Amino acid sequence: MKTALKAVIFDMDGTLADTEELHRQAFNLAFEEGGCPLRWSRGEYQRLLAISGGKERILHCLRTQGGDPAQLHEAAMALHRRKSELYKEKLQTEAIGLRPGIRRLLLECHREGILLAIATSSSRKNVETLLGGAFEDGGLALFASIMTSDIVEEKKPSPAVYQAALTELALRPQDCLAVEDAKNGNDAALAAGVKTLITCHALTLDDDFSGAALVLDQLGEPGKPFKRLGGNAPAAGYVDLALLRAIHAWPQGAAVERDRLSPGGNNLKIAAKLRGAGRA
Repeated sequence: MKTALKAVIFDMDGTLADTEELHRQAFNLAFEEGGCPLRWSRGEYQRLLAISGGKERILHCLRTQGGDPAQLHEAAMALHRRKSELYKEKLQTEAIGLRPGIRRLLLECHREGILLAIATSSSRKNVETLLGGAFEDGGLALFASIMTSDIVEEKKPSPAVYQAALTELALRPQDCLAVEDAKNGNDAALAAGVKTLITCHALTLDDDFSGAALVLDQLGEPGKPFKRLGGNAPAAGYVDLALLRAIHAWPQGAAVERDRLSPGGNNLKIAAKLRGAGRA
């Protein structure tokens, strides 16, 4: 039996806002300040995004250089604390805006009584800083549930953060739809039984989004349409509540397999355009 859409659960970094480049810059500043030899290029950071969590990425790279495990762990924690401070400063001073369509869609869903939630591997402080810069009132009141790494330690692709959000919302997976930007997030939501809409970006265009209901380059705005990279939605348009409800009602089998980027097709042109704009 079909169920009505009752909630939309959003990832944060890369989904609500294009923040991954700020993260990379903050990591490198922390490494430089701390006398750490690590420096992450855009290409290397793109590969490291397969590892969820900043502390985990630092520790992974430090371990490849060898050393006492306890000391490496302590160094990773210290570097990540400083990185978090630098990232917060960058969010406040560089005024990163929400990705196209996000504000409009959040406000429409809230106005129409659809519950909103955030399920992220980032911290509560990062959520508050991002929303505080995007909404005059801070935006926190829009969300019925905000699950972060402060509450759920297991990182995506573990479904734990989605399961925690579902518990707080008191909803079943089939009542919800997830909006994600990367493979780990897609896998986490699907493992929790939540259907996914993907809005990818330059760092995640090459991800495998098997199982997602729809893959887009962004949510779009009236007059500034999205580009469909996989799935059965209209080739162009913008994501509104009506489209979310339609995606939610699709049969579970109507999912993207591996056809996001068809060789020689328009999707590769989209990827080249994004990278050429300096966002890769």
